[in-house]
Amino acid sequence: MNCLTFLITNLSITQVAISILAFILAYHWYKRPKNFPPGPRGLPFLGVVPWIGKYPERVFAQWSKAYGPIMSVRMGTKDWIVLNDYDSIHEALVKGKEVFSGRPRIQVFEQFHQNHGIVFLDNGPRWKSQRKFGLTTLRGFGVGKRSMEERVQEEAEYLCKSMQEQEGKPFDILDQLTNAVSNNICSVICGKRFGYDDKLFTEVISRLTTNFTNPKTMFMLRIFMFVPFLMKVPPFKRINTTFLGHILFVIDFLKQVVSEHKLTFDKENPRDFIDAFIQEMEAGKDHHFTETQLLQFVRGLFVAGTETATSTLRWSILSMIHYPNTQIKLHEEIVKVVGSEAVVAIQHKEDMPYTSAFIEEIYRFRTLAPLSVPHKTNQDVKINGHFIPRNTQVSPNLWAVHNDPNYFKNPELFQPERHLDDKGMFVKSGRVIPFSVGPRHCLGEQLARMEVFIFLVSLVQKFEFKANPMDDKLPDIVVGSSGQLFVPLPFKVVAKER
Repeated sequence: MNCLTFLITNLSITQVAISILAFILAYHWYKRPKNFPPGPRGLPFLGVVPWIGKYPERVFAQWSKAYGPIMSVRMGTKDWIVLNDYDSIHEALVKGKEVFSGRPRIQVFEQFHQNHGIVFLDNGPRWKSQRKFGLTTLRGFGVGKRSMEERVQEEAEYLCKSMQEQEGKPFDILDQLTNAVSNNICSVICGKRFGYDDKLFTEVISRLTTNFTNPKTMFMLRIFMFVPFLMKVPPFKRINTTFLGHILFVIDFLKQVVSEHKLTFDKENPRDFIDAFIQEMEAGKDHHFTETQLLQFVRGLFVAGTETATSTLRWSILSMIHYPNTQIKLHEEIVKVVGSEAVVAIQHKEDMPYTSAFIEEIYRFRTLAPLSVPHKTNQDVKINGHFIPRNTQVSPNLWAVHNDPNYFKNPELFQPERHLDDKGMFVKSGRVIPFSVGPRHCLGEQLARMEVFIFLVSLVQKFEFKANPMDDKLPDIVVGSSGQLFVPLPFKVVAKER
């Protein structure tokens, strides 16, 4: 009888202890700072990750209808703040730029950038020094100037010639576009272009595009952002190892380029971005200029400068295939303003309202970086009555801005005309912000916009794009490879010479 009493008593103590522990865990899981933005908490250790699917930006936009434009979501074990409308994004990133300009530490990216570079570098003296150097040096080597325009025009000729060699047969335009766009940034970074048949550069391009166009890889990279311990757990570890291998291959290629520059470096005559950086390294006035920083800075420029314009052009071609009337209007305007043989120049854009509207709609319709690059608060802050503690991750939901029905009627439809006034003139929308806003907006925005215009107009001037006749269905324009970026799935197209 005493034994039975002992068991019951101890069982009760165990149950009470478990209950208290469960209560403490639940209290800490659901606890929030006073006036913290409202939002779902989800499950312990996972948060809302099981519910966000392939397109979390769309889920967040839907949830914001219940929680408001500034909401919190528990991603894994950390709280994120998601900004779901233009006003809140502008309030934080523009008006509150000094507070919201930090970058959080994200393990899946930190494993290769090692807290260097420019894109993921946290706010502070190093970032300010590198950002200033980057802006000044890119301008110095032609970005935003006539000399850069001439390089893009020259590359557009190489691109068109490569497409002529396809002889009207179905092909995947990804490699040619990626090589062409990469050559523009390479001309600034390392002072040279690479032929479309250069084996090493072709391999670099292949490694680069694979990381973005493989849906499984992109999906898992997002999961690793939220639940980083999965990076080391089979079978997910293999995906991370492959992803990292591609990145390291690109970095090794850039190491070779930097080594070649050092052998021929002339401090009196810097030829390109790498030379200008080496010049700063040798001057020794700023300890932030190191070889690791150079490699990561150049890698960031190379990857971001390639993928943004390439994917925008691929979405453009897909849109012309799905909406053939837009291609007819584009070509008519191009022939009228530029002609069928003349070299396309950026100055033509002023007289091409429909083309400008088409490009603006591409940026809106297929938002390339739906949740932008994550920000972090540098100090405690209040925004619209909400309290956000220091070191909280903040994600601007650019997709939600671009699909806000209050400003874009039927946002799910591709309609370039929504950017034209009643006289047919182009009206730039301040609410189309594909490169984000504030001091951390994309460093290469000017170059990307120039490339998209000159390449698109040059291609439509010379070719009519048609769907692959060997495929019964049109390539998908709704589903894409979605992760940090939203890019088209691989597809084949016919480029018929005009």
